[in-house]
Amino acid sequence: MPTLVAPSSQLPAGLPERPSWRALIGLTLLVALVHVVLLGVAPMAIGPEPSPLASKFSTRTIVIAPPASEAPAPAAAPAQAKPAPPPKPRRPREPTAPRPKPAPAAVAPTPEPDTPTNPAPETPDLTAQAATDSGATSPEAAASAPAGPTSPAGGTGTGTAAAAGGEGSGTIAGTQAMKIPGSVTLDFEATGQSGASPQRGVFGELVWLQDGSRYDGRLTLKAVFFTLLNWHSTGRIGPSGLEPERYSESRKSEVASHFARDRGQVVFSNNAPPVPLLAGAQDRMSVMMQLGGLLAASPERYPAGTKISVQTVGPKDADVWVFVVGEEEKLSLPAGEYVARKLTRDPRRDFDRKLELWLAPAYGYLPVRIKQTETNGDFADAQLRKPLPAGSSN
Repeated sequence: MPTLVAPSSQLPAGLPERPSWRALIGLTLLVALVHVVLLGVAPMAIGPEPSPLASKFSTRTIVIAPPASEAPAPAAAPAQAKPAPPPKPRRPREPTAPRPKPAPAAVAPTPEPDTPTNPAPETPDLTAQAATDSGATSPEAAASAPAGPTSPAGGTGTGTAAAAGGEGSGTIAGTQAMKIPGSVTLDFEATGQSGASPQRGVFGELVWLQDGSRYDGRLTLKAVFFTLLNWHSTGRIGPSGLEPERYSESRKSEVASHFARDRGQVVFSNNAPPVPLLAGAQDRMSVMMQLGGLLAASPERYPAGTKISVQTVGPKDADVWVFVVGEEEKLSLPAGEYVARKLTRDPRRDFDRKLELWLAPAYGYLPVRIKQTETNGDFADAQLRKPLPAGSSN
């Protein structure tokens, strides 16, 4: 059954009567009016509204200097700010006597080399420094040797010739002109002796290549089944003529020597101790071309009996070889008849080999015959097999 609500007039006695809605609206408007009046008067009593930047926090302090045109007004410094005291003067150091500087070591003047007097007309002129004595094993030893009378060829005289162990006009010292032969290939036919067996049917070639700044030379003698000789030299062409960088000999395996000019040593690939590198040093291959270049430039400076000493490097050692210039000889070779100057390197010690070179003026003093003899009698004699036209080496 639905509940019935009695009208307010019928409420029980003792309960307060609810206000009407009109009275509630009027009370709300009155409270709002009072708030508006209070909010409008309060700002004027409190003061101006603070800047919004006042609520921000900053740790930087900026000091603005006055303009340069305006003198700063004197202002009383804060009580806590005191002027910084002037820095205390440093205590002057006691004067000390200057230390005397060491006197510079006396430097001996180095003589200038002579300029070449006989320039080569067809190839660039170079200079070559021949060693002063085969018995000297270092430049210091050569410098300490007494100088002998001047030889007709312009070198030192009998004093160094006696030390070299022979007779003649003496060794050639100083600066000579060089005429390096041009690129060429020479074919050889060789005979020889190895033990009790003579060697026949041996052929070889000398291949010489150069471009004015570098060279590559190889001398090879081969039989049907084996190699008798294989010398290979590479390097550059410099102020002293040929300047080898690497030399090797090979049969079954290769053994090489390296010219370490920055260290002044010759280094061997077989771990043999290095040896000092002397001025004008050559190897067994390049020495033949170097000697030919000397004679080609000025043959009149090398009469018969002249000795030329050159440090010559092999695959395992280095020694000073002394070549004696001989007379001209007429040769009958497989390539024909030739006139050549003979240079001989005789053994000076045990196990030294003998080397004989015949250099033909018609071929720019290239070797047309090469004979090498060992201490046990074994030898290889290579002779020019194919003729070349005169002047082909220039």
